Amino acid sequence: MGSIPDTTNDPSFEVPDLTSKAISGNRAIFGKVLTVISGICVALLIVPLSLLLINIFDKGLSRMTPELFTELPPPPGLTEGGIGHAIIGSVMTLAIGAAVSFPFGVLAAIYLAEFGRGTRIAYLVKFSANVLTGVPAILCGLFAYSVVVIPLGYFSAFSGGIALGVLMLPIVIRSTEESLLLVPLEMRQAAIGIGATRFQTIMKITLPAALPAIVTGLVLALARAAGEAAPLLFTAFNNSFWSTDPRGPIATLPVLIYFFSIIPYKAQQELAWAAALVLIVIVLISSLLGRMFIRSRRI
Repeated sequence: MGSIPDTTNDPSFEVPDLTSKAISGNRAIFGKVLTVISGICVALLIVPLSLLLINIFDKGLSRMTPELFTELPPPPGLTEGGIGHAIIGSVMTLAIGAAVSFPFGVLAAIYLAEFGRGTRIAYLVKFSANVLTGVPAILCGLFAYSVVVIPLGYFSAFSGGIALGVLMLPIVIRSTEESLLLVPLEMRQAAIGIGATRFQTIMKITLPAALPAIVTGLVLALARAAGEAAPLLFTAFNNSFWSTDPRGPIATLPVLIYFFSIIPYKAQQELAWAAALVLIVIVLISSLLGRMFIRSRRI
């Protein structure tokens, strides 16, 4: 192989000017116009999101008391009570959904990125995941209803977790596959070059290198499923009392928000705003825990 010529001492070699002064006037104006358009698009995205968060915090913060997390909703006409049973139900259904979707999704992504590149099976799996990504959440609920609820004969937290797992599965597959594909091929070749097996390369090199991006994708999948009410209406349904039994119907925050928002009682409507705020805080805490896990793995 030829070596790269040394041009540092060659007087005929001129270092190209890459500073902003070397850019022509039209290109500089075009760049500034694109920068302004990008700033406007970012503002259009941030403004409604900020207004939404301010509205939820404004209407839900007044009910953020210890009773909100430890009591049941009040009967119509009363003003006390909380949403503790729905918080437990949401955590249970999300945990079941994560237990269903994370292992299958990560293993499918490893197959797509490491073993099945260019094969017909990989194409079918990727195509199915892409189609499933665009399927409305209510159809995932109907699927879980026909596969789990009808055979068992009752609504349950387990069937709700299955519906959320189906909803999270394509996000886990696609985000994990893209994370694995970002790992440079040279790292795999170097590991195999020093005698590592394919399994050792994946477990010791590829997965640790892609872990921050994978965790980010898993958190996004959890955030997507946490706010969906439609699939839970057909599977977990609702429960007005405390329940930790995965085999029975259970209350969840999205379904509680849906029911309480259409009830003509002020106390229930205030609890719906408080439940929306709690839901946002749960998603925020899960994101922070994911970031802390990534940082600890880097150290």
